[in-house]
Amino acid sequence: MDSPILLLEHTDEATKQMLENVRKRKQKFDDAKKWHYFAIYSTLSFAFLFFSYFYLTVAKIYSYSFFAMFSAAVNDSVNVLLFFVTLCLFGAMNLLKQQKDKKEKEYQELRCEIVDRSKDLWKKEDQWGKRHIIFEMMKKNYDINLYHEKK
Repeated sequence: MDSPILLLEHTDEATKQMLENVRKRKQKFDDAKKWHYFAIYSTLSFAFLFFSYFYLTVAKIYSYSFFAMFSAAVNDSVNVLLFFVTLCLFGAMNLLKQQKDKKEKEYQELRCEIVDRSKDLWKKEDQWGKRHIIFEMMKKNYDINLYHEKK
């Protein structure tokens, strides 16, 4: 368990475990988002390289005939390699987007559950009065908003 969550007062162990789980899911979501953006930028970079190379080596020279362009494009191994790398990165980008969306959904569901059950998690009067300290700590340390359900 992360030390700021472990050192919390006015919360029981089950609540600390829920806070730790939402922290872990937020971390997984952030990692998935980072890898998705990396895949987007890689795909765009390789697509730019592919189209630039294609234009300079094939389209500019063989623009008089579609069949000549197609034949020259298929015969050039660098052109084919750049095309397939771009295609693979596009597929990876879509796969990483699905994973990111799934992890975001899991994170948001758990976060909303904590928001909904806050009256049950902090039952005692002194715990209820001090819960804003926990919410502020989660917002400041982990960028997790537990005040309300909206993103």
